[in-house]
Amino acid sequence: MKTPKLPAICIVIALAAMAAGLRAQVLTATLTLHADEPGPAINRNIYGQFSEHLGTCIYGGIWVGEDSPIPNVRGIRSDVVAALREIRVPVLRWPGGCFADEYHWRNGIGPPAGRPKMINTNWGGVVEDNSFGTHEFMDLCEQVGCEPYITGNLGSGSVQEMMEWVEYMTSDADSPLANLRRRNGREQPWKVRYFAVGNEAWGCGGDMTPEFYADNFRRSNVFLKNYPGNLLYRVACGPNSDDYAWTDKVMAIAGKRMNGLSLHYYTLKNGWNDKGSATEFSQADWKATLAQAMRMEPIIRGHEAIMDRYDPARKVGLLVDEWGVWHDSTPGTNPGFLQQQNTMRDAVVAALTLHIFQEHAGRVVMGNIAQMVNVLQAMILTDGPRMVLTPTYHVFDMLKVHQGAARLAVDLVTPRYVDEPAPVPLVSASASRAGGRIHLSLVNTDPDRPVRVVCAVTGARLGTVGGTVLTAPTMQAHNTFDDPGAVRPSPFTDFSAAGDVLTATLPPKSVAVLEITPRG
Repeated sequence: MKTPKLPAICIVIALAAMAAGLRAQVLTATLTLHADEPGPAINRNIYGQFSEHLGTCIYGGIWVGEDSPIPNVRGIRSDVVAALREIRVPVLRWPGGCFADEYHWRNGIGPPAGRPKMINTNWGGVVEDNSFGTHEFMDLCEQVGCEPYITGNLGSGSVQEMMEWVEYMTSDADSPLANLRRRNGREQPWKVRYFAVGNEAWGCGGDMTPEFYADNFRRSNVFLKNYPGNLLYRVACGPNSDDYAWTDKVMAIAGKRMNGLSLHYYTLKNGWNDKGSATEFSQADWKATLAQAMRMEPIIRGHEAIMDRYDPARKVGLLVDEWGVWHDSTPGTNPGFLQQQNTMRDAVVAALTLHIFQEHAGRVVMGNIAQMVNVLQAMILTDGPRMVLTPTYHVFDMLKVHQGAARLAVDLVTPRYVDEPAPVPLVSASASRAGGRIHLSLVNTDPDRPVRVVCAVTGARLGTVGGTVLTAPTMQAHNTFDDPGAVRPSPFTDFSAAGDVLTATLPPKSVAVLEITPRG
């Protein structure tokens, strides 16, 4: 962060001291928002989604078939599409995940009745009938209004298979593959910008060494063609969490041939063997989860430093294309389906993580939360014809105002809520400016105590201010099909303005967004 400007921070500290004297029981954080110091644009794709053939993410969550009594357009649920359009989903990753490492795209085209079945060996051992394939996915993206992000099969597939998939999707030539697409119902080629060469090559994607993967990426890259009107953004498989050696090797060998490098990091309460319940947890569990979520920041910073050595011009983007909270599966469900509920704890983690991505907007160009519907930290849960929006959905809805906006410099002085194993600030803040409006998003990580935020705005004069807040009576609060509105945003009014200083009191365990329309 930049060095605070002395006059503004002095005002903030003085006001904070006065406020503290009046109501000493309320903790205080001070903030200087530099409205006249725009930074890099916050890439819309930071708010991306991930949909894998896993559990009921695709089947039941997105795809119900044209004959379903559930309202749909060409087999795709209308209620889910409407909800996703509302949060302005910018990009959607598919078909996996580990499923992509065994997926052969030709099995998912042509008349559905003739598509061969396969066993989904990674997720529950169920039979995949391939009724949702390339054409259905592209239709979904067009209905939602988002860009497709395709993961190619490097693990069990071939370079030729990926090469031909790109041609099938994006070529307008009078060629066998383009004509096959036409016979299957799509005359014009699709625009496919984002294409990943493999998934988790260090694990389910082939248990490769970084050197072996990097050489395979170089080889594959030669055959992934840019057909007229379509320019591929080639994504290399990056590290698992804090595996900095992987990043170093892959960047050294293939860095000049890639457009992006992926990163996967999941928030686990106490590691893979102690993920814990999604809804039954203590305050100690809350603290442990938030501390693990905050590890995202030093992990990104560590990979950025390595990437900067090989790519000082920052031409290669970092895509955090799998992230989110991973809890134990809901009791009574197939453990291979990774179905879990979604509480205020998950909402706070989502906001903290999006703030981290925005802080690193110069390198982080995409994020894809896992996963969009019914799996892990989902936006949406479905059960037959019923649908419910999760607290995480509401965070994405509230913070969508940052998409594409210029990040503003913020100087934040806040007490800590947690010291170990990773520091968790009591308050997290991120700001942006677009279209003459400033948006400031804030998080109070303490589940029990309110916190006062005293914010001095420099470079702009405070005008009208409005706000929205997401909170709930308990940490464990969540939305169900019987009570879908238990956790939802409401107007936020607990703030005041004096001169160019804005003072807001955040309720416990809350996410708030303030919209400022400057005067003059």
